[in-house]
Amino acid sequence: MVGTLSGALEARHIPTSPDKVKAEVQGVIEAPDGVLKITRISCHYHVKVPAGKEEAAERALKVFDRGCPVAQTLKGAVEIEHAWDIESY
Repeated sequence: MVGTLSGALEARHIPTSPDKVKAEVQGVIEAPDGVLKITRISCHYHVKVPAGKEEAAERALKVFDRGCPVAQTLKGAVEIEHAWDIESY
C-alpha cells in the first residue's frame, strides 16, 4: 500500500524519498468461527511534504487505495483503516 501511496504522491509532484513516507501497520487477528483470520488492518501514514503541497497530499491519501492492488484484493474480506499525519518542510 505504501508503494501505491508513494506513486499517488509522486504523480502530484510530491517527492517520497528518502524517508518522506513511512507507515505503521497493525493487524487484528480474531477467530470468529473458531478459525484464526485477519479481520482488520490499521495503517497510519507519516508523510513529509514540501510547503504548499499539503492539500495535494491530503487528496492523494483520501483516494490512493482505490488504485491499490492490495487494498482492492482485501476489500470486503478485511477491514482496512487509513489514518495519517502530514508534516511540511
